[in-house]
Amino acid sequence: MDRKELIRQALSARENSYSPYSHFRVGAALLCNDGTVYTGCNIENRAYGPTNCAERTAFFKAVSEGQRDFSAIAIVGGGEEGPVWCYPCGVCRQVMAEFCDQDSFEIICGRSDKEYQTYTLRELLPKMF
Repeated sequence: MDRKELIRQALSARENSYSPYSHFRVGAALLCNDGTVYTGCNIENRAYGPTNCAERTAFFKAVSEGQRDFSAIAIVGGGEEGPVWCYPCGVCRQVMAEFCDQDSFEIICGRSDKEYQTYTLRELLPKMF
C-alpha cells in the first residue's frame, strides 16, 4: 500500500474521533507487514487521563487481533483551523517502540495525501526506554 492511500485511511478514521473537549480530531492508519490496515481515532474523556490517542487505538486494535509485525503508520490531525502537522506523543512513540523496528518502521505525518513527512521511529524516539 502506498503512503497516500494510508493517509486517506487515516483521514477517514479521523471522522470517528470523539473529541468534545479539545475539538482536535486525530486519525491513524497502521499498516501491518501482511498488508492488513487497522485504523484508530482519538477518544477523549473528561477526566483526561483515560483519553486515548489515535495511534494507540490503532495499535491496540491490531495487537488484540494477534498482529505483531508492523511497517508504517499514517497520522493526521486538525481542529477548527483545519489540518495541522500532527506527530505522535511520547507515550505513543514508546508503544511503537514495543512493537516496531527502529530503523524500518515508517511514521507518516500528513496534512493531506499530498502534503506529508516521513520519519523512522529512531528519528522520533532516538533514546527509547
